[in-house]
Amino acid sequence: MGVLQAAVRRHWLLVVFLAIGVVLRVLATIAYRPAIVYTDSVQYLTNMGKLSPDQLNPIGYDFVLGPLVWIGGLTFVVIVQHLVGLLLGVAIYALARRLTVYRWLAAVAAAPLLLDAYQVQIEQNIMAETTFDVILVAVLWLLLGRVPGWKRAAVVGVLIGAAFSVRAIGMVLLIAVVLYLIVVGNGWRKRRMDVVRRTAAAIAGFGVVFAAYVGYYHGETGRWGFTGAENQILYGRTATVANCAKLPLNEGTRLFCPKEPLGERLGVDKYAHNHYGDPNWPGPLPPGTTKRQLATEFAHLVIRHQPLDVTWAALKDFGKGFAPTRTSSPNDVPLSRWQFQLIYPNLSDPNTAKAAVKWGGSEPHVTHVPAVILRAYQLHGGYTSGTLLGLYALIALAAVAGLGRAKTSGLRSAALLPVAAGVILLLGSAAFEFSWRYQLPGLVFFPLAGAIGLRAVLGMDQARPAMADYPDTVDSLAVEDFGTREFAPVVVVIAAYNEAGGIGQVLMNMPRTCAGLPVDVLVVVDGSTDDTAEIAREHGAFVCVAPRNRGQGAALRLGYNLAAEGGAEYVVTTDADGQYDNSELEVLLEPILTDRADFVTGSRRLGAEDADSRLRWVGVRVFAVLASILTRRKLTDTSFGFRAMRSELATAVTLREPQYQSSELLLGALAIGARVVELPMTMRRRGDGASKKGPGLVYGANYGRVMTTTWLREYVLRRGRRRAQAWRTPAGRTARTSR
Repeated sequence: MGVLQAAVRRHWLLVVFLAIGVVLRVLATIAYRPAIVYTDSVQYLTNMGKLSPDQLNPIGYDFVLGPLVWIGGLTFVVIVQHLVGLLLGVAIYALARRLTVYRWLAAVAAAPLLLDAYQVQIEQNIMAETTFDVILVAVLWLLLGRVPGWKRAAVVGVLIGAAFSVRAIGMVLLIAVVLYLIVVGNGWRKRRMDVVRRTAAAIAGFGVVFAAYVGYYHGETGRWGFTGAENQILYGRTATVANCAKLPLNEGTRLFCPKEPLGERLGVDKYAHNHYGDPNWPGPLPPGTTKRQLATEFAHLVIRHQPLDVTWAALKDFGKGFAPTRTSSPNDVPLSRWQFQLIYPNLSDPNTAKAAVKWGGSEPHVTHVPAVILRAYQLHGGYTSGTLLGLYALIALAAVAGLGRAKTSGLRSAALLPVAAGVILLLGSAAFEFSWRYQLPGLVFFPLAGAIGLRAVLGMDQARPAMADYPDTVDSLAVEDFGTREFAPVVVVIAAYNEAGGIGQVLMNMPRTCAGLPVDVLVVVDGSTDDTAEIAREHGAFVCVAPRNRGQGAALRLGYNLAAEGGAEYVVTTDADGQYDNSELEVLLEPILTDRADFVTGSRRLGAEDADSRLRWVGVRVFAVLASILTRRKLTDTSFGFRAMRSELATAVTLREPQYQSSELLLGALAIGARVVELPMTMRRRGDGASKKGPGLVYGANYGRVMTTTWLREYVLRRGRRRAQAWRTPAGRTARTSR
């Protein structure tokens, strides 16, 4: 149980997303019984036994669908698809972590697959998309993380062939894979033969599956091809832009020119399915010709004579996928097809009910309440914005271009594969027809690409694992070495890691009394490798040495507990680098000494700041706004290191963060009812050495993560409120939060 709890704690954000994803999928399974049966679903089901390759859809999904239907019917199929959808989210998370993506960012990459209502809806459909996603994720897992050899590349080629057999557009993934195999590891310049071998192996693996499929098609139909849909979809795309007056049409191809004038044309879906699918359209054909032959000839004429028009139409449809909200143009495939409905969809087609009864064992029906919940969720933001997907793609491309720390990250090619695969796949789909259903693979590729790209641009995460309860092993060793000490009423705790150059000056300027109370200084040396400890002792400070470096938060937590155990009434924190004005100590303590506060923190925004970083200047303000929203009280500075508090408060707050601790302490104190006051204070530039905070954006991301997780733990889960019952001020009254 302890291992499980530790895993949940480490991966808590993924666990939250998984829990929501499970709820959504349970609701979908209950709401639409036995499953959602769409027109294509009927075609898949009726083709399970025949495996005719000339149908509208390829036959790959039928190989998966058949056994599942035989085992448990349509409801069993969608349950399996929902479970697979959840596992796909976990697989994306695990892959991102394998590539050293930060935990919170890996969870964000997995979130679209777990939480997007359109993804959940397609899993409830008897449709090939979930099987297609499995193949996409398998390709990513095989290629990312290490340079593939020719055998692995050959397996990837076979998988792309499998993707093609499930959805014909899957063949375009070969372009992205070949591009990746050429550039991964800078292999083309260093090991050309290895690049040639693995690229040839991937192409050969795909070629084997493709040739087998085409051969099967020819054996069954007597024609060369791979699907019965290629000519009608191509016709639909070209019919929307065909300028028939300028095309060299003959007697047969002229029949396929749309009657609607340019500018009033119908959508691809109407021409490809409604018109082409009508057995009486377009009327009598010239002797010796077929609809398939003439439609293909017409499409080729349009492509040859109007290439720019066809290309522009495809690009416009490609751009639709990056719209901020789910919208549908009048001539697009109706968006409602992929939305949860309050009545069972597609019942106007009698084949829907027949299929549900035959393979699902019951009449199709809707359970109202879960359907209402799902529809409300989907229509009110329960999906991934296309603009956000575009942002993910741009971040990945920035990493590929080498921005920030990407050049030395080793992740540029890893970012390239998913973003290239996503762009090529969606562009290939848009070349034929736009549908929000065809945009769903973007949920697999773009968030992962963006997460890898952001990790590459920002560099390695500096965050360390959350601490166990005090005292942990390091705490115990440090306390044993420190022994038992009695402290003055006021103890200034300083966390120091390799601060030999500045700690002496800070201690020299520290007041020995404050408001008539004696002051002791406790320096917690956080595994330093220099002589910080010796210098601190020479200046009269108590010194506790932690045997290894853990971070400022861990050192301060150790100091709080030592001070409280040694009899201190008030604990003050300051930094070892001389950024704070120790002469302001009495001002800092005054609200506590006069019983107006339990926790006092300085604020550079209310006072004065000599900022050395524009990014940090912005970050202070951004996180102050976030903290104010989360706590519902105005805060101006969440990371000021010069603070004072009652000693029992310092040990009552749950502190888990070894590094990004300042917001955790502040929000934790507020959560357990402490009266918090901000005072104008001065912050100078560092007196010595370099900041230990690491890259600004990485630090900011982790700081925001800690703030939000602390808020979730202390406010949402109410753990802080339970501890507030046990915490009392010295006067014995429950602490109050000042508003």
